[in-house]
Formats: sequence, structure tokens, C-alpha cells
Amino acid sequence: MKTLTRWLLLAGALLLVAHLYPGVEVKSFGSAMIAALILGLLNTLLRPILVLLTLPVTVVSLGLFLFVINALMFWAAAGVLDGFAVTGFGAALIGSLIYSLCGMLIDTVVERLFPSPMD
Repeated sequence: MKTLTRWLLLAGALLLVAHLYPGVEVKSFGSAMIAALILGLLNTLLRPILVLLTLPVTVVSLGLFLFVINALMFWAAAGVLDGFAVTGFGAALIGSLIYSLCGMLIDTVVERLFPSPMD
């Protein structure tokens, strides 16, 4: 139930990003759900590899290069899907920042709604 709630809220966050920033476009809630799923998969499977490969650049930039990696994941998801579009890298960067902020808020809310049994 916790995962389903988080997924639905992240899909809503994508719709919010599209509403707040004109460089990001989401056709429907169904497209947002698929995009949230693809973003989650990319961030789970591909992002750790990219972080490891770009570790020297990340260290030199004091971690700011992680924003670039997040934007690349956002842009890649838009490139794979039809109902989710990003106009360019700048839009991907701003969109991923807004989406990440929403994701942090959603994680906090979901943890309060569904506390782990150990707490």
C-alpha cells in the first residue's frame, strides 16, 4: 500500500511540475504514472552506475554534478515516453529539481502515513 501511494503521489508531482514549468509537458495522469515508474526504474538501475562513473567530477564540483545526473535521468525518461516531454536540458534540470523537492516532501508524508513496524 505504501509503494502504491508513493507512486500515485509521484505521478501527481509530475503533473505539478508540468503545471508549474512550461518546459515540461505531461499528457495525462496515466502518462504521469508511467513516467513516474520509468523515472523510478532509471534512478534505481542507471543512476548508481552514473554516480560511480562520474565520481571524480562530482567530488571536484562539490556534489553539484549530481544535479546534472538527475536532469539526465529526467530527460532520458522523457525521451523514452510519448506522453511525457521535456523541451531541453535546461527544462530537464529545472523539472528534475522541482520533482526532487516534491519527492522529498512525498517521502516524508508517506513515512508518516505508513510508519514502519519497527518504530
